[in-house]
Amino acid sequence: MNIFADFTARVVKAVEALDLKDKDGVSPDLSRIAVEPPRDASHGDLATNAAMVLAKPTGQNPRALAEKLAEALRTDKDVAAAEVAGPGFVNLRLQDGFWQAHLSALLGEGRNYGRSTIGAGRKTNVEYVSANPTGPMHVGHCRGAVVGDALANLMAFAGYDVTKEYVINDAGSQIDVLGRSAMLRYREALGEDIGEIPAGLYPGDYLVSVGEALVREFGRSLLQMPDDEALAIVKDRTIDAMMAMIREDLALLNVHHDVFFSERTLHADNARKIRSAINDLTLKGHIYKGKLPPPKGEKPDDWEDREQTLFRSTAVGDDMDRALVKSDGAFTYFAADVAYLKDKVDRGFVDLIYVLGADHGGYVKRLEALARAIAGDEVKLTVLLCNLVKLFREGEPVRMSKRSGDFVTLREVVEEVGRDAIRFMMLYRKSDAPLDFDFAKVTEQSKDNPVFYVQYASARCHSVFRQASEQLGEANFDRNSLAAAARSLTDEGEIGLIRKLAEYPRLIESAALALEPHRLAFYLYDLASSFHGHWNRGTDNPDLRFVKVNDRQLTHARLGLVQAVSDVLTSGLTLIGAAAPTEMR
Repeated sequence: MNIFADFTARVVKAVEALDLKDKDGVSPDLSRIAVEPPRDASHGDLATNAAMVLAKPTGQNPRALAEKLAEALRTDKDVAAAEVAGPGFVNLRLQDGFWQAHLSALLGEGRNYGRSTIGAGRKTNVEYVSANPTGPMHVGHCRGAVVGDALANLMAFAGYDVTKEYVINDAGSQIDVLGRSAMLRYREALGEDIGEIPAGLYPGDYLVSVGEALVREFGRSLLQMPDDEALAIVKDRTIDAMMAMIREDLALLNVHHDVFFSERTLHADNARKIRSAINDLTLKGHIYKGKLPPPKGEKPDDWEDREQTLFRSTAVGDDMDRALVKSDGAFTYFAADVAYLKDKVDRGFVDLIYVLGADHGGYVKRLEALARAIAGDEVKLTVLLCNLVKLFREGEPVRMSKRSGDFVTLREVVEEVGRDAIRFMMLYRKSDAPLDFDFAKVTEQSKDNPVFYVQYASARCHSVFRQASEQLGEANFDRNSLAAAARSLTDEGEIGLIRKLAEYPRLIESAALALEPHRLAFYLYDLASSFHGHWNRGTDNPDLRFVKVNDRQLTHARLGLVQAVSDVLTSGLTLIGAAAPTEMR
């Protein structure tokens, strides 16, 4: 159902019939031939670069070659006109009958329209959010959550075998701080006056309920235990409580992971998985003993001027080698990253996608280098960075600070503006571009609010069917009858809407291949704009209205068009993770 792939095959066949040869008498490479929408819709329905990419290797003038190709394509029954433009583009205008048949086929596929096999079942791991379990989700986590979740949905729709993963950073110094913070709240729940929360601990009130739960379970017994034993219990209970809260927060945003991977499992059994991963790199010649210079001339607190166990990551594309085992035998944080990445490879994933905040830019090269060292060319690793989200309320910035406990939680934002507005707007910019999020603007009902504009189009589609049912006395409209009537559509606006719908399968594939889910939000806005525009034409001209009581055949054809728009809007909004409303109030 991807008309661009279909016509690429037709153009290739037409080129092959021309029997072109390169300077060595060999048939030229045809893989660069592409068929795309023309930049200017007035130029036609499709445009191909075939003559331009083949002219040089075959020693021909591109416009002359384009004329030969255009002449061959004019014999195609679905081509109404083939014209040469610019330096050698061939623009195609298709017969109305082609678009009518495409609409009929679209209605047959319903909400599966656009589903692709381009992913070929490749096992893909998309890791996103992975916030430290030290507090509730705040709006700073929101963009990565939406981008990762929408990307995973999109890739699954495009034929990839996708696993959505969250790694729980439940090991390391931040968990010790969390445990001590919760222990303080436990003592508070027992009636102690704990005073002001000491600097360096988490001050948020969200730990009050954890302290109270500890009292209900253990009474005062934790105070009679050795400190390390009590702290271990408190850390376990607090991590469980924080992850339950995080799961609830993510569910409010319609984000659901398939796997929650515990970092602690890498350290279990005397860090067996970490040691195994390092041994694997050692056997492959990537490990050595040595010293590292301070990064960029600085001396961070954890830098050691001593011999350590190092990963020779510069040999596989990194800027510097990385320490894995410190001089005292302790593993570095990166050692756990090594074991975790190897664990993903061992689980059979061939596409590894990490969705990280912009502050993790320094991790990109080291992760890419690590993937090359562990799996060579068998695995493709990609890191997507999500830029900052700046919160505004009617133009005034909203401040937050997780460490101080003075922050805007994800739950608060969802409760104020709704998950649909958040999910759509977080995708209405490319992920690496800064994003301003204004509470007032994302809830206003106007064309300037993209999520409202798209959802309003969905609601309008359903209102058309309610109106048709009332005026025609039909309770239900069979898709087959709507599809059979499609040949009655000849108005340029109607054909234009079908053209826009026909872009959806190509959009799905290109967005999945490029790992750019924001393209989906842009497309939905354009489709909604086209639909609203055609609606407005019917307001001005009664002959173009969707329901014509005196012409049931034409009404069924137009209802088929509306159903197709509704199907694609619903499909796209579902992939984004937002609702496709049947009415709006």
